[in-house]
Amino acid sequence: MSPHPSAVPLLAPKNLPELVRTAFNRARASGDVNFYPTQAAVLDLNSVPFQLRFAPSLANKPKGPPPRPPQHNAPPSPARPFDPFDNPPTPLLVTGLGASHILVLNKFAVVPEHAIVATRAFARQTHLLAPADLAAVYACIDAYDSEGGQLFAFFNSGTHSGASQAHRHIQLLPVERMRDGLPDTHTSSSSSSSSSGGGDGETGDTDAAVEWADVLASSLLDETTRARLPFQTFAHRIRNSGSPAPDADALHAAYLALYNQACAAVSAHDHHDIDGIIPEEGEARISYNLAMTRDVMVVVPRLAEGGEITVPSSPASAGGGGGATPRKTVGKLALNGTVLAGTALVKSAAEWHALRQDPGQVLDILRRIGVPWGEDGPSSSL
Repeated sequence: MSPHPSAVPLLAPKNLPELVRTAFNRARASGDVNFYPTQAAVLDLNSVPFQLRFAPSLANKPKGPPPRPPQHNAPPSPARPFDPFDNPPTPLLVTGLGASHILVLNKFAVVPEHAIVATRAFARQTHLLAPADLAAVYACIDAYDSEGGQLFAFFNSGTHSGASQAHRHIQLLPVERMRDGLPDTHTSSSSSSSSSGGGDGETGDTDAAVEWADVLASSLLDETTRARLPFQTFAHRIRNSGSPAPDADALHAAYLALYNQACAAVSAHDHHDIDGIIPEEGEARISYNLAMTRDVMVVVPRLAEGGEITVPSSPASAGGGGGATPRKTVGKLALNGTVLAGTALVKSAAEWHALRQDPGQVLDILRRIGVPWGEDGPSSSL
């Protein structure tokens, strides 16, 4: 009797890191990938190191190709939404991942070698993930691990999650490349900055040294770390040191358990009971982000995509004084699944300067995007 299909491990090419690196360098040289150099700062948010990156070129990121001009005498037809994962350009295709998924480059990369696992056939981003989705992602994580590397995978689902494409996809960031451009750990401060391709390189006003050493998700099994965040997260260890890679069924069981916890948290926050058994497929009930590393899976329920960034409305009002200080909005901080890596991205100099001068604004926005902790604080992880 043959084994259940989801119990058979899906193997990515063993040289996957080299395949991605080669494809990225070639596509960047040919102009098929747009790499946006960034400035980086590390903020100390309640003793949690948090990357802030400034990518001004992303402000001009196109939304997709323009619609085709209508043919002469052809009847009007509804415009088809642009789908970057439907028959992607050859320079962006890295490799197939079994019968149901492909690995492609992110055309608009902030981190070098930013890749994406997408379904071959259209599947909705707002539907629950299938075992094959998680298996394809973990096969990539395992391939990097076998070469001594690390991948951070994240998934955005729902209105408040930072999702931008309807076709199901999970994004992959090499952790080593996420360290590119970070300040020297010997001179870094809670708002110090460095450049990975341009910028003013100015130094912040605070003194406390802080180092971004690894993605936030890796530490979210620890109750103390989870309690430092102003929103609830749910974490599960999916692999122990020396143990074999989890199969698709184990990954999917962990995912559903975390998703159910996230649904319960949103339900409790909204003061209504969950209606019946939460389905294991179909449309998700909530907005959420999923993150996965070699050892840990994390889900964060989302209530908002982000919040406004403000500055004192005039230099004189910045000096304080009685009453509320008048402020003006200079932009918005929108957060996707990279929040579980401890990173955020801004696109304008005004946003960059405002958040580096007042990192507390980032913490305030983090308080709004998720479900706040109850009086009992975080419970132990799964």
